Amino acid sequence: MNVVEATVLGIVQGLTEFLPISSSGHLLIVPKLLGWKDPGAAFTAVIQLGTMAAVVIYFWRDLVRILTTWTKSLWTPELRPQQDARLGWYIGLGTVPVAVIGLALNGFIEGGARNLWLNASSLIVLGLLLMVAEWAGIGKREVADLNMRDGLIIGGFQALALIPGSSRSGSTMTGALFLGYTREAAARYSFLLSIPAVVLSGLFELRKAFDGSLQVVPTAIATVVSFVVGYACIAWLLKFLTRHSTNVFVFYRVALGGVLLGLLAAGAISAT
Repeated sequence: MNVVEATVLGIVQGLTEFLPISSSGHLLIVPKLLGWKDPGAAFTAVIQLGTMAAVVIYFWRDLVRILTTWTKSLWTPELRPQQDARLGWYIGLGTVPVAVIGLALNGFIEGGARNLWLNASSLIVLGLLLMVAEWAGIGKREVADLNMRDGLIIGGFQALALIPGSSRSGSTMTGALFLGYTREAAARYSFLLSIPAVVLSGLFELRKAFDGSLQVVPTAIATVVSFVVGYACIAWLLKFLTRHSTNVFVFYRVALGGVLLGLLAAGAISAT
């Protein structure tokens, strides 16, 4: 991988990690369309640390408040009903499904799941599911209305992101919209919920930087670029969702998935 490829893939990661259109899917699709080698699941997991750094910095006040209140609540019972203490539990418990399933299916995720037929199908099916969630949800609940049941359900939806083409933000936002949360609340909680899962995944794959499986310099470049682009994307998306639905992303997903299926059927590109 050269510097140009690393930069392009960093931009792709930064743009698609937070938009509900699948970062892992695009990191598989873009190289395929441009005739580059598949960067691999480990590369994808590690450069996500750049976009997670963007989330941490963007929401650092919220994160410090949540972590501090949650920690204090462990020995101070009167703090446990507070929103920040509860969010600490919900984020932690919501990470369990994706962590357990991710470890159990690690071999499939790094191998068989990296198939464009599956990717294209996921783009379409999960995109349409997001559209149904937009239609079915009441869109009135805020982050302050989260409870244990909702945290676990949204965490379950996050596990769908293990399928390339599904989208972590898209999956968790879909779950939150079905439960009646506003688009902005769904996006905000989606970003917070993604931090433990992506950091753990990235650190797990980072070990490959020391065994020769990863190209260190290109991976570092892509990670830095993804951080810069991702930070700008967070601010834009939260503002966008206050006035617009997610339908534009649904249309994009369905169109892209359809084009990919057409190219695959015509033999213009290979599935793996």
